[in-house]
Amino acid sequence: MTDARYTTLPHWPNAYPPSGASGILKLLDEDFIVTELPLQLPCGEGEHVWLDIEKKGANTAFVAQQLAEAAGVTEREVGYAGLKDRHAVTRQWFSIHLPKGETPDLTRLEHAEFKVLGQRRHLKKLRPGDLQGNRFRIVLREVTGDRGAIEANLAAIASQGVPNYFGAQRFGHDGGNVEQGRAMLAREIRVRHPKKKGLYLSAVRSFVFNEVLGLRIQQGLWGKTLPGDVLDDAGRPTGPLWGRGRVTSTDQAQALENGVAERHATLCDGMEHAGLDQERRALVASPVELSWEWPQADQLVLAFSLPAGNYATSVLDEVLRTTEPDRRTDNEPAAVE
Repeated sequence: MTDARYTTLPHWPNAYPPSGASGILKLLDEDFIVTELPLQLPCGEGEHVWLDIEKKGANTAFVAQQLAEAAGVTEREVGYAGLKDRHAVTRQWFSIHLPKGETPDLTRLEHAEFKVLGQRRHLKKLRPGDLQGNRFRIVLREVTGDRGAIEANLAAIASQGVPNYFGAQRFGHDGGNVEQGRAMLAREIRVRHPKKKGLYLSAVRSFVFNEVLGLRIQQGLWGKTLPGDVLDDAGRPTGPLWGRGRVTSTDQAQALENGVAERHATLCDGMEHAGLDQERRALVASPVELSWEWPQADQLVLAFSLPAGNYATSVLDEVLRTTEPDRRTDNEPAAVE
C-alpha cells in the first residue's frame, strides 16, 4: 500500500451553516489589532528586563533581533510568549536577560516598526506559552452578503463557541510543513535543524488533531459529548495531540480517534518514535466578550478574547469567507495564538 502524501490541506468542515458572506481582512494593518494578555506582570526586580512593546508591520522574531542588538546581547537572551502577526498592530511583552551592569533605557529606542511603551525588571525569562491569551479587534471591509445570516452565526458562536482548529499558519505555505513532516517521519529526508524539526512535528500533530475534530463535525457530533470522551477542566470534550502511549479516551471516542490514527499511520507512528507524549486539547474554543458592530453598511468590526493556543481564524471562518491583500512577496505567514 502506497503511503499517503499531504500536498494540499483538506477543507475541514464548519460547525455552523455558511452565511454566504465575504469580506476583506487586513486591508490595513490597523484592521487587525491584537493585545497580549499576560500571565503576570513584571515585579520590578530580577535579572530580566521586560519590555511592553507595540509593533506594526514587523514580525515578532525581527523585533527580538532588534532588541538583542540594542541591548548588546545574543538573540538567545531575548524571550517572548507568542508569535504575533506581522500585518497588524500588536502589543506584547518581550524579556531580555541583563543580570549585570546598568539597565539601558530601551524606551528611548526609535524604530519605524515598533516602540517600547515601558520596561521593568522581573525574575524570569518569558517563554513560549507564558500568556493567558489575546484580545482581538478586527475590521472586515467590503462585506457582502446577508447581515442576518452573519449575525445569526455570531450569536451562535457567542453561545456555543467554535471548532478549536489549528489555523492554517500552523501548517506552512499551502500546508507544505505537513508533507515535509511526513517525509521526515518516514525517513525520506533528514532534518538536522532543531527549530525546523519542531516546526514539522508541530504541523503533523496539529493536522491529526484537526482530522479528529473535522470527522466529529462531519458525523454530526459537534457540541456533543461522546461515551469515553476525556473532558477538560471546563467540562469540554478534548481531542488527541498524538504521541507515545495509548489515547486516554475510551469507548466511542477512542474508536473515532484510533480510526483517524490508522488512516495516518505514518504520522502517528512517527510522532510516537519522535518522543512526543500523548496530550489533549479542547475541541471547542470559546471567545470571551464577543461583540460586533457595523460602523458602515459594508464594514463589520469584531472584538473578542481567546485563550492561548486558540486562533482568531477559527472564529472568522464560521462567520464569513475572508480574503487578504496579496503579500506573498513578503514570505511572512501570520501567526497569532
